Amino acid sequence: MDAGGNTAAALGAFIVFEDQAGFSMTPPRARTWGPRGHTPTVRVRGRSRRRISIAALCCYKLGEPSRLIYRPRFHMPFKGARRSFAWTDYRDLAVRAHIQLDAPVVLVWDDLNTHRAADMRQYAAAHDGLTIVQLPSYAPDLNPAEGIWSLMRRGPLANTAFTDPDHLERTLRRSLSHTQHRPDLIDGCLVETGLKLHPPTPTSRRREQ
Repeated sequence: MDAGGNTAAALGAFIVFEDQAGFSMTPPRARTWGPRGHTPTVRVRGRSRRRISIAALCCYKLGEPSRLIYRPRFHMPFKGARRSFAWTDYRDLAVRAHIQLDAPVVLVWDDLNTHRAADMRQYAAAHDGLTIVQLPSYAPDLNPAEGIWSLMRRGPLANTAFTDPDHLERTLRRSLSHTQHRPDLIDGCLVETGLKLHPPTPTSRRREQ
């Protein structure tokens, strides 16, 4: 991660961590209150084949408020329908981050096959505003975006009986919007990883001149 941080400092870039997660009508279970001796029960409408995937970016830069950018993908229950993000979806998300942040982006993510697609690598190589850094294998504890999912599953999604897929979608969007307006929560996700942002080294400053 030192390499990613140094690159971001040298370029005046945001360091951006990406992760993706899937959500369904079955709510995550969490601790709650209930009458003594009675197990709390959440009644749901049954299993649904409708799923929503979300790719999220946690964006950090010294001197700037932390940002959360996300892209949903709705999986249709049809035979042959794609059930995951394509490399073009990740490309478009990186472009969106570059535009919204108005700065170069150092994108840090895991070794998902789609992340390592040849087309994605070629796209990054052809665009100076995008640098990709890959996390070590099996290292979710180093990715602040994992903390976003934890906030959602322990908060608005916990023990919620969704009435239909639209209810799930509204809850997801409300939760993400709440976090977008709370840079301190996004900062907390970075703190949980043990990673820190550092000012540019003297070498980095010379490169910027």
